[in-house]
Amino acid sequence: MKHPTFISVFFAAMCCVFLGMPRDAQAFDTQAGYAVLMDYDTGTVLWGKNADEQMHPASMSKLMTLEMLFNALRNGSVSMDDEFKISEHAWRAGGAASGSSTMFADLNSTVPVHAILRGIIVQSGNDACIATAEALSGSESAFAEAMTERGKEIGLENSNFENSTGWPHPDHLMTARDLAILARHLISDFSEYYPIFKETDFTWNGIKQGNRNPALYLDPSVDGLKTGHTEASGYGLVASAKRKDQRLVLVLNGLPSEKARADESVRLLDWGFRSFKHYKLFAAGTPIDNAPVWQGTYGEVPLISKTDIDIIMSPEQRKGMKATLVYDAPIEAPVAAGQRVGTLRVEAPEMPVREYPLVAGGAVERQGIFGRAMGSLKHMLLGGS
Repeated sequence: MKHPTFISVFFAAMCCVFLGMPRDAQAFDTQAGYAVLMDYDTGTVLWGKNADEQMHPASMSKLMTLEMLFNALRNGSVSMDDEFKISEHAWRAGGAASGSSTMFADLNSTVPVHAILRGIIVQSGNDACIATAEALSGSESAFAEAMTERGKEIGLENSNFENSTGWPHPDHLMTARDLAILARHLISDFSEYYPIFKETDFTWNGIKQGNRNPALYLDPSVDGLKTGHTEASGYGLVASAKRKDQRLVLVLNGLPSEKARADESVRLLDWGFRSFKHYKLFAAGTPIDNAPVWQGTYGEVPLISKTDIDIIMSPEQRKGMKATLVYDAPIEAPVAAGQRVGTLRVEAPEMPVREYPLVAGGAVERQGIFGRAMGSLKHMLLGGS
């Protein structure tokens, strides 16, 4: 039978736990149609608006094109000195000839990958994106299929890609949550390339262009990632900022103007850093409690977490929090060190429950026949839970 041990008073004395959206966050709003504010370290969505509704991502979906290229660089199928050809499709559909975002690469020219990266990140070049798609998959349509498949592998549950650029298409859709997940993935898994996102300008073919991310110029803590705009999407932005030891990821879309995009990005990041802080409840390997052991050479075994239990929280959540240890008591010997034996449940009003697996902090051997017999007799005479 499950034996819950309540330790909410103990936790409340230590600190408070934030697991979702605090009450003041529910009243917070933005003129953006879609928004997500995510804690980078834990992946917790701190605040959102229509976070799981599909939307037109415009050029923000170029982050997925970059993920495909970063992955190719990582596995060695592409090197920084390789050159991608600018086909007529890349030049006409995504280049200067169409009047769209471009790195101004010449028709039938070749561009090294290190420049292609900056052509996408800094200049938002559609020609650079299509050249990447054709180099990696042979055609843009095949590349879009690969993008969708790869997206699912990294946790993008509600994204579908029809092209490499974010060019308007009724089925080219993402959610704000998926964009935040993608941004977090790029920062953590491809950290060697992430500094490129902070570069403020890049020159190709004699034409210098500035980075379109307004938050880079307004907030020195911002170091990425990508803007987007089409008539269907409105103005959008994926940004990340780090202040001291805390990093946030912000996604906005559906804003009415460039000014609104710039103003809202800075305002929401400032609010996020003011409102949420990290609290480490337990370090990995620290005993949380001792659980009784049945017929073991020791009567108890410490319960520990293999990883730090680190939760981001708001001061407004210091009341109403409850933490519970749940495990089968007593735990029957033998118990192996590292064996899963219980769960720590942390909950607070109007917030989702968080569960953390707990394991045995040491090994407990099973008693011999005589010891087990004496234990059973003691249990019969004195009873037990």
